[in-house]
Amino acid sequence: MDLGITMFQTDYAIGPAQLARACEERGFESLWFPEHTHIPVSRESPYPAGGDLPDEYSHTIDLFVALAAAATATERLKVGSGICLVVERDPILLAKEVASVDHISGGRFLFGIGGGWNREEMRNHGTDPKTRWALLRERIEAMRAIWTSEEAEYHGRFVDFERIWSWPKPVQQPGPPVVIGGSGPTTFDRVIEYGDGWMPIGGRSELPLADQIAELQQRAAEKGRPPVPVTLFGARPKQVHLDKLVDAGVSRAVFWLPPAPADTVLPLLDRYAELL
Repeated sequence: MDLGITMFQTDYAIGPAQLARACEERGFESLWFPEHTHIPVSRESPYPAGGDLPDEYSHTIDLFVALAAAATATERLKVGSGICLVVERDPILLAKEVASVDHISGGRFLFGIGGGWNREEMRNHGTDPKTRWALLRERIEAMRAIWTSEEAEYHGRFVDFERIWSWPKPVQQPGPPVVIGGSGPTTFDRVIEYGDGWMPIGGRSELPLADQIAELQQRAAEKGRPPVPVTLFGARPKQVHLDKLVDAGVSRAVFWLPPAPADTVLPLLDRYAELL
């Protein structure tokens, strides 16, 4: 099982390049950055983890700026979006951003995606929360067309464009792995239909993770698909917990770091590295 790191890349935390180099030096497999384009002051949508929304949600550096910095500062470390809010981004521009990071990293990008939970945030981008899942699917399909075709076109309900030219193409073909986040009742439908992996957050579901993974793999087999890689976000950095994740069928465990300066983050990273 691979081990990765995630941290909200904020304007007051250790920089993405320094953090990425530290992760690679210690032997971690991947580094993931979450994103929120902004946080509406109204705060109508409740924070999924409960309580007040932490400050880091409204202080994030742009996702792809942070990913590019991390990619160019390393040689082996995989860099991932954890998660990219596809329903808040233009698909033609996003296809180029993803392909560009995969290009400059030499094929080390992991495309974690999701539909988001902040409904006011979506609406500010012109997205209707009620149709965001259909929008998400079309945008992923359209981006894959751009990544794999010299003259790409897509015609859907929400995404519609005639033939276009767009380079660079991703190093990874037919595109970086699309790792779908979430634990909702229809998440597995999306994973089976157009995902390359599943990425739940630890502690966000009442069902045992092992049971969920077993159901996912059974459904994948019924569709003639190979086993689906599972990445657990928010894994507990303890060996006994990691052993249970291996038994459950988790492919990658990702540890949270607080968005803090280097003198706070690096000692924690050293402690987590003892589990490698």
